[in-house]
Parts: sequence; structure tokens; C-alpha cells
Amino acid sequence: MKLYIGNKNYSSWSMRPWVLLKAFGIPFEEVKLRFDFTPGSAFYQALAALTPVGKVPLMVEDDGFVIWDTLAITETLAEQHPEHAIWPRDARQRARARSLCAEMHAGFGTLRSLCPMNIDADLRAVGTRLLATEPKLKADLARVDALWSEALAASGGPFLFGTFSAADAYFAPVVMRVTRYGLPLSAAAQAYVQAIEAHPAVQAFVADALAERDFIAEDEPYRTQA
Repeated sequence: MKLYIGNKNYSSWSMRPWVLLKAFGIPFEEVKLRFDFTPGSAFYQALAALTPVGKVPLMVEDDGFVIWDTLAITETLAEQHPEHAIWPRDARQRARARSLCAEMHAGFGTLRSLCPMNIDADLRAVGTRLLATEPKLKADLARVDALWSEALAASGGPFLFGTFSAADAYFAPVVMRVTRYGLPLSAAAQAYVQAIEAHPAVQAFVADALAERDFIAEDEPYRTQA
């Protein structure tokens, strides 16, 4: 099975299934495509050979069957690997975890647009400026904090539903934004941030992101500071 992803430094959507696969020890072959959003680029040509969607991540099974969209990939993996608690085993907790992921998938547009993932950057000054001028960002952050705090209080942590699940893989890119932009959180949510950052699968993804400077376009300035 192959997982097609983009630059690890920037691709929050690629991070989600990659971390999920690594966390549960599900074998896969990584195929990384350098982001280039100009029409007809090698990035789009490679994707067009698989699907007209034109986005990563894509999961391609051994027989060439293609699954796109992170939620579809997650559900497929959960069906294929029932031996792993990719979703919580309890039915109601499973429904709650899916609700959290769906809300992240469809919402938090201000957080995602104003604070794009950039693992190799120190953007705390940007975060401070944005929080002072963007009330919708503060609202998104407050909602994230509430979601995390409620789930952690119910499960006892250290992850949202006790043990690591798809919900944690889904929010790992948000953790990257929180730390790189220096976004404030409650004590409970901050403890969760530390737990995610300490997870081996997340650490492996971050290490790869920090090592991929030879994987960018020659004319692309690699942002490492605000």
C-alpha cells in the first residue's frame, strides 16, 4: 500500500494519515510529491495519473485502488485493521471521536488559513500579532481548547480518548500550529500538546519535515522565521 503525500513541513492533511499509519505500525510505502501548484506541474501530473482530485493525501492499495480524503482513508484503515483501536472501542466514544474529526475537517477555517502549518518555523511573533487583531482566530482557538479539554476530562488522557486514536492523528497538525505560532491554551490542553509532541509517530514526522530542505523548489524561500 502506498501513501502519496506532499511536503511534510507544510502539508497538514498529509500528516494525519501518515501519523496514523505509523502510530499503529501499519506498513506502507511513502510517495512524497513536492508541492507545485502551477498548472501542468509534475505534482499535478503525478496525481492526475491516479485521480482527478488533484490533492494529497492519497492511499493507493496494492491493486491500484485509490482512496482520497483523510476521513475516507481513516475509515478504510479502521475497516481493514480491526485489530487496532483506530477509533475508540466504545460506541459512544467512537461517535464522539468521529464528531471531533468531522468538525476539524469542515471547520476552523480561520485557524487553518491564518496559521498554515510550517513545522520548521518560529512564528510566535506572527501568532501574537494575529491574536491581537483576529477575533475569529481567538474563537477557533477557544473551540479547539474546549473540545480537547472536554475529551481529556472524560477519558483521563493523556490522549483525547485515553489511548492514541484517529482523533489524535487528526489534531496533530493543530498541535504543530499551536506550538509554532505560540498560541495560548488552558493547562489541560497544553498537557495534551506535550503528549502529542512526545508521541514517536509525531516525532518521526517532524524529524522528516526538518530534514527536507533539499525537497523544495530552488526558487522557494524556505521560511524559518516570521
